[in-house]
Amino acid sequence: MSFWKNKLVWITGASSGIGEAIAHELAPKGASLILSSRRVETLELLRANLANSDNHQILALDLSDPTSLYKVLEQNQALLDKVDVLFNNGGISQRSLTWEATPESERLMMETNYFGAIRVARAVLPGMMSRNSGSIVVMSSPAGKFGFPLRSSYSASKHALHGYFDSLRAELKGKAIKITMICPGRVQTNISLNALTSDGSPQNQMDIRLSKGMSPKECANVIIAATEQGKAEIYLGKEQILIYLNRYFPGLFRWIVQRINPK
Repeated sequence: MSFWKNKLVWITGASSGIGEAIAHELAPKGASLILSSRRVETLELLRANLANSDNHQILALDLSDPTSLYKVLEQNQALLDKVDVLFNNGGISQRSLTWEATPESERLMMETNYFGAIRVARAVLPGMMSRNSGSIVVMSSPAGKFGFPLRSSYSASKHALHGYFDSLRAELKGKAIKITMICPGRVQTNISLNALTSDGSPQNQMDIRLSKGMSPKECANVIIAATEQGKAEIYLGKEQILIYLNRYFPGLFRWIVQRINPK
């Protein structure tokens, strides 16, 4: 039997990119999906085009708005208690020098990528703990393992995710609940188009390197396999070499990263 057969799977950031690709890969495998993002019309179109479309539902939410997020989660707690797998995929990136970023844009980064993500995870934990089963898959980044120019608050938000979910994994010792951290490199998504500039407005430009990255479908399949295997952490793409350089040769890493064109 498929790992995903009859499982209730919640995907945040499902309206595009990796989240959308995960939805397309899991629907034919027999999973029932909860699709979340702010873009309800896009989610409706996605659901209509998924295999077994009647098995899926939409839960609109805004990770950046704690007041509305808490309200949505509270109103839907009975549903979220049944979630078997959470793909904590929603988030935004950054393209701004540290000293030019407004406090408002930095707060928006943390609200979306960190506080929103951990609140979503907290919503599914009670049900998973009562059943002693489940998986929480968290979308991080190589920037969650090292700092990078024009990504200071983005990197900080992803570092925070590793600290939080590594701690949660340790606390869940002896329970059959898996935490999987995903660090994808360059993937052909809209993340650079929506990345926040210094004043908090979107960049509206595709990074050249991202446009040459792996496809969302390829990335989704690696993530799905890692989830099935219960892996703790995986790195995707050529950027993983920087993770290992930073770990074992930090001086060389700093020399290299200061010579990379961050755009």
